[in-house]
Amino acid sequence: MALPSPGHSVTFRVHTPPSFSATSDLASAIARTGAAITALDVIESTGEHMCIDITANTRGQAHVESISTMIRHREGTELRRVSDRTFLMHVGGKIETTSKVSLRNRDDLSRAYTPGVARVCMAIAEDRSEARRLTIKGNTVAVVTDGTAVLGLGDIGPEAAMPVMEGKAILFKKFADVNAWPVALDTKDTEEIIAICKAIAPAYGGINLEDIAAPRCFEIEARLREELDIPVFHDDQHGTAIVTQAALVNALKVVGKDIADVRIVISGVGAAGFAIIRLLLASGAKHIRAAGRGGVIERGTTYGEAHRTWIAEHTNEEEFSGTLKKAVVGADVFIGVSAPNVLGEEDVAAMNEGAIVFAMANPDPEIDPELASKHAAIVATGRSDYPNQINNVLVFPGFFRGLLDSGATDVSDDMMLAAAEAIASCIDEDELHPGFLIPSVFDPKVSPRVAEAVKKAAKAEQR
Repeated sequence: MALPSPGHSVTFRVHTPPSFSATSDLASAIARTGAAITALDVIESTGEHMCIDITANTRGQAHVESISTMIRHREGTELRRVSDRTFLMHVGGKIETTSKVSLRNRDDLSRAYTPGVARVCMAIAEDRSEARRLTIKGNTVAVVTDGTAVLGLGDIGPEAAMPVMEGKAILFKKFADVNAWPVALDTKDTEEIIAICKAIAPAYGGINLEDIAAPRCFEIEARLREELDIPVFHDDQHGTAIVTQAALVNALKVVGKDIADVRIVISGVGAAGFAIIRLLLASGAKHIRAAGRGGVIERGTTYGEAHRTWIAEHTNEEEFSGTLKKAVVGADVFIGVSAPNVLGEEDVAAMNEGAIVFAMANPDPEIDPELASKHAAIVATGRSDYPNQINNVLVFPGFFRGLLDSGATDVSDDMMLAAAEAIASCIDEDELHPGFLIPSVFDPKVSPRVAEAVKKAAKAEQR
């Protein structure tokens, strides 16, 4: 059964008969349903009734409805309102623009706008690189999506993708002081998306591609990196790969194994799996098997999708043929970016001593983490309710901070590996243990270290 989550936090406003125990009785009744009460307020108390707000984390909509039904059936109790706190946070959107300068009088106006602004425009016209210094371009990222691969929800469209894109913009600002703006495109045409990104590029210092379905995302990213003079980063690929690499760096330290020696099995050969494989190879991994729905990608086979053919050319040097379950026998590392429940407890038991399991499908991982932990030395997931959450928030704010500060025009493997090492370094080696591989997203060291590492790598490439 799922645990109560802050993502399903609800406030119940209830009228009860006036009594000393009304509040505690109601709270106890709600707690017995399995909800986690986080706040309780008596809004009003009169001789006729009490008005009580009880806020609780629930397991989802069905749980909320069962609690509501229970409250309605309590004698003398009236349920006046049910407020979903997640929806309330999104009312009116989550971001806004603000001015950095004051307009107090006509003098200020003449510098911020006409006539003074014309001189700044002409300075940029004479030297376009000045746009980075004299406009928001130098600290602004476009978060571009077509809404075709949103979270685990799939193709839900650009409008429905907007809450995620706004959330992304908040994280950019919160963790790295980077301005970001959602650009949700009502098209699935690869050429049109590329053309739009190229057309809006003058206003941005970088482009973060987000929630674009594979395999289209590969061509869009490759073309934009080739045709634009600003960095293009596909977070579903590169952000996931970097934070996975960071967690693996520390996990291998804990179990005392070397990246070049371990046998790694990947479940999932979409955008995230492809990028993880590329970065693992760049970091020195030599023994990788990658499995899709049809089993392990076979060496030397040509597939209908270019990225799968690339995987076939660069992995599975032993020419293994078979299912994912057979592939994990004797493996040291399992990395899942695929689907729920593709492995059982017996599969993890068949891995090598000191096994590492990263089951990152969200919200339901490739194997129940508690079952995996019976046999694996280390378990990590993409969820916040288990230790070792592998979360892209650790990557993209600081990564773009470094890109923007260095004036980088592209993204390289060296930058990504530097970012992974920076994240891993946020935990001192004497602090490392199986339940603490990766820092918290709120660790203030993370974004500055990532930014500095990326900036240093970018500067080295510019020499």
